[in-house]
Amino acid sequence: MTRYLPTAALALMLACSDAASSQPADYTNPVITGFSSDPSVCRMGGDYYLAASTFAYFPGVPIFHSKDLVHWRQVGNALTRPSQLPLQNQGNSRGIFAPTLRCHGGKFYLVTTNISNGGNFIATATDPAGPWSEVTWLNDGGGMDPSLLFDDDGKIYYTRHGGGEHGGAYQAELDPQTLMPKEAPRLIWSGTGGVWPEGPHLYKHNGWYYLMISEGGTSYNHSITVARSRSPWGPFEANPANPIVTHRNHPDLPLQAIGHGDLVQTPDGNWWITMLAIRPNERTHHIGRETVLAPVTWSDDGWPVINGGKPIQISMSSAGLPPSQPWPSRPATEQFDGKTLGPEWYGLRAPADALYSLTERPGYLRLKGSADTLVTLTTPAFVGIRQRDLAMHAAAALDFKPRADGQLAGLVVRQDESNHYQLVVARERGKRHVKLLSVIKGRATQVQSRPVPDGDVTLAIDGKPASYAFSYTVQGKTHALGTLPTAPLSSEKAGGFTGVFLGLYATNPAAEPMPPADVAWFTYQGKD
Repeated sequence: MTRYLPTAALALMLACSDAASSQPADYTNPVITGFSSDPSVCRMGGDYYLAASTFAYFPGVPIFHSKDLVHWRQVGNALTRPSQLPLQNQGNSRGIFAPTLRCHGGKFYLVTTNISNGGNFIATATDPAGPWSEVTWLNDGGGMDPSLLFDDDGKIYYTRHGGGEHGGAYQAELDPQTLMPKEAPRLIWSGTGGVWPEGPHLYKHNGWYYLMISEGGTSYNHSITVARSRSPWGPFEANPANPIVTHRNHPDLPLQAIGHGDLVQTPDGNWWITMLAIRPNERTHHIGRETVLAPVTWSDDGWPVINGGKPIQISMSSAGLPPSQPWPSRPATEQFDGKTLGPEWYGLRAPADALYSLTERPGYLRLKGSADTLVTLTTPAFVGIRQRDLAMHAAAALDFKPRADGQLAGLVVRQDESNHYQLVVARERGKRHVKLLSVIKGRATQVQSRPVPDGDVTLAIDGKPASYAFSYTVQGKTHALGTLPTAPLSSEKAGGFTGVFLGLYATNPAAEPMPPADVAWFTYQGKD
């Protein structure tokens, strides 16, 4: 006898078949490219949310959303008000260290560290895109890299690093009503002997409490180790197979500095880990620590195993992932036709609202240069986005007529206060010029300067893994201005923990008022 499926059931079966067949065989690491270090992930239903460090950039802590753990889009920032994020006078690699994002009871919890101004704190939200609450300062005596575990019995465990380079994981219980520690955090595990035993996360699985940390420092010796106990307070037994992931013995691999991981379980019961990694070029990396993804299984004796014990690769199997659900492609060009900049745009240390406008000349971003510069520990007229690709093209159309020597505006490639490149329109000896300026280790150099006629100027930067090429276009003709290396902007040469931002900038050191610098559009395209 022939049996027929009902129409609805047949449609559902075909839809599921189509979804399965559309699942790519592989996914590509990093899953979030560009500066997105210390990634922390949580799941609510079929949605995944991820937070990352921002240090001295404002607003703080980007929140990313994904349906499949591979495709992520930024939906907001958690710390959008100066009351949540005091960053006055903080250097580029101070500010916000290592957030942890947790979903519990229909609510989102963010716990992180303002390393130089207040220490550890918690904020909450019902919508991860914001707004987020005012912060609760924990006043717990120091430390960094805090994390939370909401246990089955209603208790909340607060775990953080303490004790510096040779410290370990410290822990206290939080009051569920006030979210304040009930006691001073105490040491529960010192790791396996590596320096900087940091980034602790406590998990509960099959009756065990697992404590996962990073050791070796957040560079080429980075690693992840894990221990377990029947009690959240220990004593903790170290995994005999530690470290459960490291690339320190694989200098040939394209991904390095693997570490600082956070576990998440899919509705199907599969486990995954987000971690930071770098993509160095000849042992220097300039676009920052990025977010990678790897599968996790559990050994017969109950230990987590990352990627089957094998190194993490650029191309990884999609087996076990939720069905692929990419987001629509983001526009390459920002036309500045909205009332606000998108959440991917950042300034330094405080809101720069008074220093730019999207309404004074509709369809343009108007920069209002002040005496503050990229060198000062203040808030200059600067807004930028992360460089997300090792090979890329960025450009902006600028309408700017400086009136006094020293007034300038244009594009910048910024690593920190002491290391950046500027491609700007400026006034020099009474004439308008396009200039290429280099600031390396605090030393400023004028690389090239050429006079330009009146009218709009298009400024462009073309990046490769080892270099940036700078050019400008006036009256329909494009002119090369110079090439500068990426290595001086790398963490290995410049120091610090951040990655390059590409931004729009204006400054006015002159006594004479500065005319506005109007940007008609900004474009960014990856070429990897």
